[in-house]
Amino acid sequence: MSESSPWDDIAVPGADFNVRQVPGETAVPCFWGRDTTGACLFIVELQGDHTDQFRKNAVTVHGIEVDLRGGESGRQRLVLTLEKQVDRDLFEGLCLTLASALERATDSASSLAVALAHIRRWKTFLSGRSQHLSAEEVRGLFAELTFLLELIERQASTTAVVEAWLGPEKSHQDFIFGNTAVEIKSLSGTERSTVRISSEDQLESLNDELFLRIYRLSNLPDATGARSLNEIVGAVQTQLAEAEAVEAFDRKLVAHGYAPLPDYDGPRFVVSDVHSYRVGDGFPRLMRSQLPTGIDRVAYDIRLEAIAPYECDNEEAFGGN
Repeated sequence: MSESSPWDDIAVPGADFNVRQVPGETAVPCFWGRDTTGACLFIVELQGDHTDQFRKNAVTVHGIEVDLRGGESGRQRLVLTLEKQVDRDLFEGLCLTLASALERATDSASSLAVALAHIRRWKTFLSGRSQHLSAEEVRGLFAELTFLLELIERQASTTAVVEAWLGPEKSHQDFIFGNTAVEIKSLSGTERSTVRISSEDQLESLNDELFLRIYRLSNLPDATGARSLNEIVGAVQTQLAEAEAVEAFDRKLVAHGYAPLPDYDGPRFVVSDVHSYRVGDGFPRLMRSQLPTGIDRVAYDIRLEAIAPYECDNEEAFGGN
């Protein structure tokens, strides 16, 4: 996260709280705030009495107090209070994306509904307290989600597609569906032509078909079709048709170490190249079943030129022939 935040220039008040309005076009005004303890607040100001709606849809989130408070002149305030400063980066991410989501609301009632649904969605990320992903991890997750989107186009059930994504669960391969296993790798646009295989299990499978699929990602923020990690996560979420798939996808993102933080609004990638390789007899690899006794936890690089004879049509990685 950036060292600065929306709360830095808000003084701690002697009573009640100090606020600064969030810029943007929303049906209801939103504010950054601080209370007398110095806690970071996010406030949504509502017209009318929404107590019944709030109680019916109340959500409890670890580390954040969610409260509906009375205000003057027939107003109420939805107040989010951060309990621990260590979680400020996640809280800022929640508030920024909430402010964006509220642009789609039309009045106070719909604004409260959007806010509570958004907080409920973020509950998964907050409970996982995700770590900050490295540049390499961002690229790796982006590549896996690119394949997941491609798989959604070819499968009837989005729940089945999310179930097939096993990378976050530390499976030997990133995707397994039917009798096909696919290991996903990413390369930066300027990276040397080798891929890192992180274990002796990645290129050995009990499935009938095993593929290595490599995405070359170029950071071209102004290019047509360029996406950030946050944007490709959002693209997947809009394609998930079943509630079960949405919940499972969010859980797997948390397991991967992801939360929708503003940091992941960049870099913005385009897929500049895709190659798929059928892994089988003769493919240069190390396998657990063939390692000498006592050798374990193997990682190694494969030169792409050495596996060129095993390249196949990209469609074959989706279970085609």
